[in-house]
Amino acid sequence: MTPLHVVVLMGGWSAEREVSLASGAGVADALEGLGHRVTRIDMGRDVALRLAEAAPDIVFNALHGTPGEDGSVQGMLDLMGLKYTHSGRVASVIAIDKQLTKMLLVPHGIPMPGGRIVKTAELFERDPMPRPYVVKPVNEGSSVGVAIVMDGGNYGHPIGRDTQGPWAEFDELLAEPFIRGRELTTAVLAGQALGVTELRPKSGFYDYDAKYTDGMTEHLYPAPIPDDVAQACERIALEAHRLLGCKGASRADFRWDDSRGVGGLFLLEVNTQPGMTPLSLVPEQARHRGMSYAALVQAIIDDAMQEDAA
Repeated sequence: MTPLHVVVLMGGWSAEREVSLASGAGVADALEGLGHRVTRIDMGRDVALRLAEAAPDIVFNALHGTPGEDGSVQGMLDLMGLKYTHSGRVASVIAIDKQLTKMLLVPHGIPMPGGRIVKTAELFERDPMPRPYVVKPVNEGSSVGVAIVMDGGNYGHPIGRDTQGPWAEFDELLAEPFIRGRELTTAVLAGQALGVTELRPKSGFYDYDAKYTDGMTEHLYPAPIPDDVAQACERIALEAHRLLGCKGASRADFRWDDSRGVGGLFLLEVNTQPGMTPLSLVPEQARHRGMSYAALVQAIIDDAMQEDAA
């Protein structure tokens, strides 16, 4: 292994800043343990200047959310001629936008929930579809701003303007039918699926707090699901990774209505910048496959060094 100068880009100003800082710290520590020279950059508005001054061999993109996951930073790095980890500009632009992702994947036979973009003001007049349904921001990750609108729930009929929820923060939201059932996820690393984990929150649903608070969610690997469902998760995750043009690591999140067999499996989204925190799912699945955290970080670096950014 040739030692490299790696900038670990983390933090930023998205709603997922704290998660990104945790991911970046873990990655930087691992890289230093592997003998690489590491420069840690908490991204500010002067990020291009700081990257130019550092002049790294490669950038490990540990950002989550916008602008580190939506193609903006990828475009900047492309213009600067810097190699970087994970997906390139085009894949990032599409994958972070849940509606664009549907438009690309569904015609290729990838099962995803129906739904439509709604103006927030519409929610204050009528439900956009029969309850229960889900509303979420079109381009946020980590279940930021997700609300499940149930019959008899706390949001009222219709949703109140003064009721807490994503409608207070976003002018437009994606509304989808709520899929009852179980939460599944599959990581893809360098073109290989790493298995299926079932996520069982101790209370509520698998939201931001459940993802990043120790003890709030039980991770079951391998997921206790039928073989045909597990195989479908891996096949769909790989196909979505390929169709979107993802590189390095990605993670596909599913809902599975276990009363319907394979026909109840739906892809929710593909995360092109999966977390690298102690509670994150990609390191966990890699560990179950015999790959240490440091080996995972090195594999992501190796993959990026071999690829031209898209």
